[in-house]
Amino acid sequence: MPGLTGSKEDFIAVLMTLAQSGRRVVAIDLRGQYETPGPDDPAAYTCAALGADVDALAQVIGGGDPVHLVGHSFGGLVAREAAIDGRTKFASFTLMGSGPAAIEGQRASNGRKIMEEVPSLGLEHVWQHRLEPEALANDVSDEIVDFLRKRLLTNSPTGLSSMAEQVLTMHDRTDDLRQVEVPTLVLYGEHDDGWSPETQSEMAARLGAECVVVPGAVHSPAVEAPETTAAALVRFWNAAEKHYLDTRSNTL
Repeated sequence: MPGLTGSKEDFIAVLMTLAQSGRRVVAIDLRGQYETPGPDDPAAYTCAALGADVDALAQVIGGGDPVHLVGHSFGGLVAREAAIDGRTKFASFTLMGSGPAAIEGQRASNGRKIMEEVPSLGLEHVWQHRLEPEALANDVSDEIVDFLRKRLLTNSPTGLSSMAEQVLTMHDRTDDLRQVEVPTLVLYGEHDDGWSPETQSEMAARLGAECVVVPGAVHSPAVEAPETTAAALVRFWNAAEKHYLDTRSNTL
């Protein structure tokens, strides 16, 4: 599951390595993101509503096989809803650069600007004054800049502003997630500026979860350190899958 201004393409750099582990790997746009349309109804973009989408998708694609769920940033908050309240018994759950509650720091400020500016000024304004300057400052190639612009402008304005509100107001459900007893990995960049490394480390401790810090990465480990991130996911999935199959065998 991608983050607030992201899409399925954010996982391109890890998909091949993950697939080579012998698994079917599925990356999606959330409702209202890029190539997945959505309605002009703010209620359709709550974490609970989007989490129900994730659960429904998992029911279809799982087919009785173990399903490993990964959510990045805002996508982690959405995926958490599916893990807690959905019907799917996930083999594992990974929170990637995602925290226990509302986003923090500069990214919180950016989220507030998106929430306030999209309804009144539009997506083009947000691109020109927020995302394009950031991309250019990071020396992103012209080809990728063109894609990022196209992606943002294809988003549902209602969806983007509503999701921004969600990531700014989400309450802490760490204790609820712990009760699910799904093997959980908390993975984040050592310089994460969305939820601080300290916040994510504390969340992992509360969950009794495995914790992996990706050296050199900031908020998007799958983009910034894909091989390290993919290797950590495969290792975690292998262990979680064995636990999942052992548990099912004992139950049957």
